[in-house]
Amino acid sequence: MRLLLIGCTGLVGRGLIPVLHAAGHQLTIVSRRASPAAFPADVAGDLQWIQVDPAAASSWAVSTPLHDALTASDGVVNLAGEPIAEQRWTAQHLETLESSRLGTTRHLVSALATLAKPPSVLVNASAVGYFGTSLDGRFEESSPTGQDFLARLCQKWEQAAAEKPAATRLVVLRIGIVLSADGGALAKMLPVFRAGFGGPIGSGQQWMSWIERGDLCRIIQSSLEQNSWSGVINAVAPDPVTMAVFAGSLGRCLGRPSLLPVPGPMLQLLLGDGSKVVLEGQFVSSSRLEQLGFNFRCPTLPVALDVATSSSNR
Repeated sequence: MRLLLIGCTGLVGRGLIPVLHAAGHQLTIVSRRASPAAFPADVAGDLQWIQVDPAAASSWAVSTPLHDALTASDGVVNLAGEPIAEQRWTAQHLETLESSRLGTTRHLVSALATLAKPPSVLVNASAVGYFGTSLDGRFEESSPTGQDFLARLCQKWEQAAAEKPAATRLVVLRIGIVLSADGGALAKMLPVFRAGFGGPIGSGQQWMSWIERGDLCRIIQSSLEQNSWSGVINAVAPDPVTMAVFAGSLGRCLGRPSLLPVPGPMLQLLLGDGSKVVLEGQFVSSSRLEQLGFNFRCPTLPVALDVATSSSNR
């Protein structure tokens, strides 16, 4: 397939692009900054780059390089969005979180509507934040949306993607916490835990619905290649755990103690409302993935942590 990849130079994209390349797909990467050095030489040499801001309407105008690439594409992967919990939630940052997701997706869908033959499939990211947070709830794809900022943002994000042409199959992936030593939450925790200062964050009772990066990349690949996959899918492993269990598992994996908790107020001071992403969580079911026959290579947390930490030591 000729694939157009948007927002695929971050943590997930750095794992996804080699997987899709190995499967024989032709890849065009849309990014504000070309970064071929992030990929092995044999992969980088085959990538096509379009350096534009996909959140800008002008980037999608007819006869632009991006519009031409979209016209020639068989499928699109849209993972665009600024990181959620990297900084304090100021009014400006909240606006960026929205515009980077909604602007890109709306412009993409509008451009699809101009095509006589649009791509056959669109894989669009969302997040488990769609459900809001809960200590005792259990969430399936059909569960109602939450009421906080992230839930409303995910709802609008999914609604924007749903406006795609009828001829384009849509898969919306509600992605959990992505586990990889290459970035994200785990990469930030590893140095602390390896130094022996790790422990649960906040109460430790909040749920973590996670997915190992390699499995997520294979879920995206299957979403592109399997015509029977459509609609909303929770992209999470079948082993949600509490933060306390996660910290204990990571400590055991590294052979280090994990008894020093990180007080919630400290994170609230650093991240403001953004601390909710870490201090609150949700138990999200992977039952639809299992019904679709997806084979998890990392179905349990100990296996996922072993894979991630082994790769970080290579």
